[in-house]
Amino acid sequence: MSIDKLKKEDLELLSYKDITNMLLEEKGAMNTADLFKKITTLLELPSSAFEKKIGDYYTTLTTDKRFLLLEDGKWDLRNRHTSDKVIIPTDQDDEDEEEELEVKEEQEEDMTDDYDSTVSDDDDFDDGDDDLKDLVVLDEEELELEE
Repeated sequence: MSIDKLKKEDLELLSYKDITNMLLEEKGAMNTADLFKKITTLLELPSSAFEKKIGDYYTTLTTDKRFLLLEDGKWDLRNRHTSDKVIIPTDQDDEDEEEELEVKEEQEEDMTDDYDSTVSDDDDFDDGDDDLKDLVVLDEEELELEE
């Protein structure tokens, strides 16, 4: 059934997104203003509603995955369009990745070599074991006695 032939009472039960979906199915791609103007006309809303709610309506369209904003600024149903961008892996991509990996490994080796050259066996290194020599472990009975 055509959306123009639906009763106002039936249309009021639908969300703006559902009405938009029906409009786009019947009429094809339309811009935001024309879509919302058609909805306000169908629902017999005052012209002030158009001005107050057009921003929210646009946000609704952008967040609903059923709709797609085309390059010419018109909205259409996403299921009518396919992605024309296909990524085809090539041998060149693999070679580039291998080169990047080799460079990264070389950089890591350089960093390790720099660290090794700054640390010598002659450096006095305090591992902190001396701080633990006075440590005493108490069991629960000893803790109760102290209280």
